[in-house]
Amino acid sequence: MSAQKYLRKGCEAYLAYVLDTKVSESKIESVPVVCEYPDVFPKELPMLPLIREVEFAIELVPGTSPISIAPYRMAPTELKELKSQLQELTDRGAPVLFIKKKDGSMRMCIDYRQLSKVTIKNKYLLPRIDDLFDQLKGATLFSKIDLRSGYY
Repeated sequence: MSAQKYLRKGCEAYLAYVLDTKVSESKIESVPVVCEYPDVFPKELPMLPLIREVEFAIELVPGTSPISIAPYRMAPTELKELKSQLQELTDRGAPVLFIKKKDGSMRMCIDYRQLSKVTIKNKYLLPRIDDLFDQLKGATLFSKIDLRSGYY
């Protein structure tokens, strides 16, 4: 007898969903792209994220919940410009794949190899962080930038 028949007869129904929460430890060798390009990947990956000397965070008032507001209204010309800029970003996009993290969430990875092949490399290395701090000596106004979405 199907569940619908029991429900029609007035029986109480309970739905149980059983999920195995055991997270299997994934090996780097099991990722197809690693098998395809073994010369690109190290034999063992260090723990990520790497430990940094300086940790950055935006401090919020305690108890603050995530801020979510409705999008601003746009005039037709603004909406047209938005669509144009989004299309430009899409046209210049790179392939994306997702890797499952230990906690079950997904990490988005962007394959920039084709872009890297045609990129002119910088002649100078990035400055050392302690040299940058020396240059900031005496400064009174600072800004923070989220570099996760700083480049496209």
